[in-house]
Amino acid sequence: MMRSAINKVLLATALILSSLVGAQAQEHGHEGETHAKQEGETHATKKKFDVGAMIMHHIKDDHGWELAHGFTIPLPVILYSKDRGVEVFSSSRLAHEQVYNGYKNVHGKIHRVNEAGTVDHEAKLYNFSITKNVASLLLSAAIMLLLFPAVSRGYTNNKGKAPKGLQSLLEPIILFVRDEIAKPSIGPKYTKFLPYLLTLFFFILINNLLGLLPGAANLTGNITVTLVLAVITFLIVTFSGNKHYWLHILKPTGVPIALLPIMIPVEIVGVFMKPLSLMIRLFANITAGHIIILSLLGLIFMANHMGGMGTSIAISPVVLFFTLFLNLIELLVAFLQAFIFTLLTAMYIGSAVEDHHEADHGIGYEGTGSELG
Repeated sequence: MMRSAINKVLLATALILSSLVGAQAQEHGHEGETHAKQEGETHATKKKFDVGAMIMHHIKDDHGWELAHGFTIPLPVILYSKDRGVEVFSSSRLAHEQVYNGYKNVHGKIHRVNEAGTVDHEAKLYNFSITKNVASLLLSAAIMLLLFPAVSRGYTNNKGKAPKGLQSLLEPIILFVRDEIAKPSIGPKYTKFLPYLLTLFFFILINNLLGLLPGAANLTGNITVTLVLAVITFLIVTFSGNKHYWLHILKPTGVPIALLPIMIPVEIVGVFMKPLSLMIRLFANITAGHIIILSLLGLIFMANHMGGMGTSIAISPVVLFFTLFLNLIELLVAFLQAFIFTLLTAMYIGSAVEDHHEADHGIGYEGTGSELG
């Protein structure tokens, strides 16, 4: 009992400092087997702690929202098939590999199974379920819908007076995005794109910060989310581009005619590489931070399996110190990645709407993007 109590204390401390609760979630199914073993068993016979499975469990999407070890909020599963129509039920019915109404959750994906319990690959399903990432997305949207109308009312009610409350908290950030990102990057036409830039900045920032909370979803570390943000930026840049922008791509100035067959494809590829770099940069930086922190925490449990409780206690202070340090770094990264994504977006928009393009203009922008990465 004493050993179990110490384990729980160490686990709780590590998870609070790492801002990612549940580092032992992958061991949940093996607890009964582990406690049933004799104290005198050799370390070679112990179940090996799977760090990779633990990390993937916490950074990937799921049909339930695990706030703490053993405490999961079930989310609605919404399926559509031609033969059954729309079906809605709780994800708890599919927990622990249960089969419900002919459906089974296999490695995070819901499949229809036959009587033998094997996946029926011929059944076509359309999954519209509210997963953890979708729920986190809706939560961040709700936060923004609550924050910014309140700030707007503050400007209306306190016109000509010093800002108060949320207005005083967010006004410096709003002015920073306007004066340090939108104006220098876009120029006189910045007002048309400022609402999008503010929405983009605060959406990424809020979700980056939410991702550091215990039990939170890894939304900005999901490449489909960063892909959608990059596609929106791509569409705005593409449809806002003026004739100078497209002439710069299709007929670069100062380039000999003989080189145009080479330069034009390069410029066209560059149009698509810009949003691609935005997508990968945000996804990679956020995911890498979570993986490093979870890997450090995994050392505690690996030490417990390999060297016993004494070894685990011995390395815990060192691991927790580095975990705390990395969490402070992650706070900085949360702001930095929101800034970089918004800044590069503004620069790409600015290159599309400005009146004149120099021959090396595109190189200048790409160089800046590379340095910021």
